[in-house]
Amino acid sequence: MIDLAVFPAFILILTRVSAFFLTIPVFSNKNLPVIHKIGLALFLSWIMLYAINPDPVPVNSSFLILIIKEAMIGLSIGFIAAIVFYAIQVAGGFIDLQMGFAIANVFDPQTGIQTPLMGRYLYTFAVLFLLATDAHHMLLDGIFYSYKFLPLDSAIANFGNGSMTKFVISVFSGMFLVALQMAIPIVGTLFLADLALGIVARTVPQMNIFVIGLPLKILIALVLFLVVMPAFFVSIQLLVDQMRDSMVNLLELLGAA
Repeated sequence: MIDLAVFPAFILILTRVSAFFLTIPVFSNKNLPVIHKIGLALFLSWIMLYAINPDPVPVNSSFLILIIKEAMIGLSIGFIAAIVFYAIQVAGGFIDLQMGFAIANVFDPQTGIQTPLMGRYLYTFAVLFLLATDAHHMLLDGIFYSYKFLPLDSAIANFGNGSMTKFVISVFSGMFLVALQMAIPIVGTLFLADLALGIVARTVPQMNIFVIGLPLKILIALVLFLVVMPAFFVSIQLLVDQMRDSMVNLLELLGAA
C-alpha cells in the first residue's frame, strides 16, 4: 500500500512516466492495449517511488504547476528519443522515393498517418533489434535517472532556454543526416541504375524503359537490402547510442541552473 503522505509524490512520478510512454518508441505503439500501458506505468511509478524515496510534496496552489512540469518533462524525453529513432523511417522514405514505392505507402497505427513501405519494414526490424538487445531497458533507465537532473521538488525546468531550442534543432538535423547515411548505399546505387537506364533509352530507342525500369530497380533494391542488412543493424546500434546521448543532453539542459 502507498502511504498517503507520499501519495502526491506518487502522482507526480506517475504523470512523468505516463507522459513518457506517450511518445517513447516501442512503448507508445498504439497496437499495445491501453490497459497494459496504464498497468505498466502504475507498476513502474510504484517501484520508482520507493527507489527515489522523495520527500513529501505538499498539495498547495503550486501542485498543479508541478504536474504540468512533470508532464512536459516526460513528453520531452520521449519525444527526443523518438526523433532520433524515426531516422529509420526517414531513410526508408528516401529509399522508397528512389525505387518507386513512394506511391505504395502503408498505414502506420502508431502515428495514424501514411508511412513509407520500406520505412515501415526497416522500422519493424529496428524495434525487434531493440527488444532483442534489451535496449528498451535503456529507455526505462532514461526516465528513472531523469530524477537525478530534475527532482520532484524542482519547480522550474529550462524549457524556454535558448540552448534548448538549439539542441532540438541539432537533433532534427542530426536525424536527417543519419537517415541519409543509412539510405545512401541503396539510393546511390539506384541513381546509377537510373543513369544507366537513361543511357540505354537514348542508345536503344526501341526498348521500352518504362516497362523494364521499375521492376529492375525494385530487384536491384531488394538485392542490395540483403547485402547492406548487417550494416543496417550496426547503424541501429549507433542510433541507440545516439538516442541515449540525446536523452542525457536534454536532461542536462533542462536541469541546468
